[in-house]
Amino acid sequence: MKVLILGGVAAGTKVAAKLKRENRNHEVKILTDSKDISYAGCGLPYYVGKVIKDREELIVNTPKSFSELTGVEVITETKVTKINPDDKTVEALDLNSNENKEYIYDKLVIATGASPIKPPLEGMDLDGVFFMRTPEDAIRLRDEIEELKPRRATVVGGGFIGLEVAENLAAQGMITTVIDMAETIPPGFDKEMTDYILNHLAEHRIMVFTGTKLDSIIGENGRVKQVKTDKHKMNTDIVVLSIGIRANTQFLDGSGVELMPNGTVKVNEYLETNIPNIYAVGDCATVSNRITNKPAWSPMGSTANISGRIAAMNINGEQNKYNGALGTAVAQLPGLNIGRTGLTEDEAKKAGYEAISVVTVVDDKAHYFPGSSLFIIKMTADKDTKKILGVQALGLDGSAVDKIIDIAVTAISLDGDLEEIKDLDLAYAPPFSTAIHPFAHTVNILLNKISGDLVSITPQEYAEGNFDDYKIMDAAIIPELPNVPHVDLNKLDREVKGFDKEDKILISCNKGKRSYLVQNRLKHYGYENTVVLEGGSIVNKIK
Repeated sequence: MKVLILGGVAAGTKVAAKLKRENRNHEVKILTDSKDISYAGCGLPYYVGKVIKDREELIVNTPKSFSELTGVEVITETKVTKINPDDKTVEALDLNSNENKEYIYDKLVIATGASPIKPPLEGMDLDGVFFMRTPEDAIRLRDEIEELKPRRATVVGGGFIGLEVAENLAAQGMITTVIDMAETIPPGFDKEMTDYILNHLAEHRIMVFTGTKLDSIIGENGRVKQVKTDKHKMNTDIVVLSIGIRANTQFLDGSGVELMPNGTVKVNEYLETNIPNIYAVGDCATVSNRITNKPAWSPMGSTANISGRIAAMNINGEQNKYNGALGTAVAQLPGLNIGRTGLTEDEAKKAGYEAISVVTVVDDKAHYFPGSSLFIIKMTADKDTKKILGVQALGLDGSAVDKIIDIAVTAISLDGDLEEIKDLDLAYAPPFSTAIHPFAHTVNILLNKISGDLVSITPQEYAEGNFDDYKIMDAAIIPELPNVPHVDLNKLDREVKGFDKEDKILISCNKGKRSYLVQNRLKHYGYENTVVLEGGSIVNKIK
């Protein structure tokens, strides 16, 4: 069988390698318009920051090494211009000889990936303007930093790659600014979490301007000098654009392959297109959301590898389903790791779920162990079924956020509910976790909220001003709110002076735990209108 794969990097090479492992008799060819076939796209920001020392480390496989390793024929610098499904041929242009060529196939895999969006704005061609998609992009940027020692950097785009680039620029001493059109960044987090992230970045000398549109880049003598937004101008020495990507599917015009409104290829659960014998995987294809089963674009290396592997098995005659993506992502920022999976609270409500969320501040390991720190976790579930719908986590000082997110992915994918998860025998030892795992701790708190044992509000509900008419009670170990009555939990054995039992009371501490304990005790003394502020003073700006 002749299998032709259009594109390499993650998805294309995964399909090719798996095909040849399962059946050495297949004739497998990869066509790519690049000189490289497989590179570490997710590692590019860390090459810029010199965390990855050598440029050779960015190249996972050369065309020659990949061919020798797998038996796949790799044809580089060849641009596909048209596919002809009726006669199973592909037309392509040799970028070196400018010669048109034709390739035949029995099975075709579209894995052409995506390219960075380059807005048609003034100044895009100035020296000092960079993108972040290929090894060449990262190499050029790092070379320029080493040669010119720029003082100011502007990153346009606050997605995961943009923020990772900002982190690595700031780590080299540059005054770093991020601008983004969205009102909250990074995507996939609810507002109380993004507010915390942006405040944290500001404390680490990365200023972020959301709701800000790039109008143009202003140059002097052919080199970038300023960025002009819809709000102001800023001096800068370099600009890195990371405002999104667009699927490389233009060559499919007129082919009959069905595309989604965003230009990605539409596939079914078996990664098949609407045309027999043609598959699509990776950043150029839209898959589905595992929870809602609705179309979802997941341009991630993880999705590319998983779907590529499944597509290869199906080409070999199996019937394996790709059950959907959850939008899982993690990133390292200065002094803060962030991660998310599943639906946000807002997305869950829009999808029709009876969504309920809780924000917790929990220890990441035994509090007495050297290096212990905190997780801030937001967990969203369906109130009726108690199914977990999404988890967002922030980890201070290098906390293992990925551990929290991976547990959540497993729970959601196995259709687990809170009651089934709360008593899982998760790993514990003081250097690694708490005796009740921080994930299980959050599950227990959410169950308490669902049952009514805990009456609380999320930081977002508090920020919206819905509880301004409540009296505030400071339940921290030591008083931390000026001009607010403080209650010592250890001495709370009667009615509280200054608070009537009919009063509406908002209880705050630094994390939320002592507030819950105070609420529990106040109920015993007849206070029925109390509300705990989730996340306490660590997450909230208390008015």
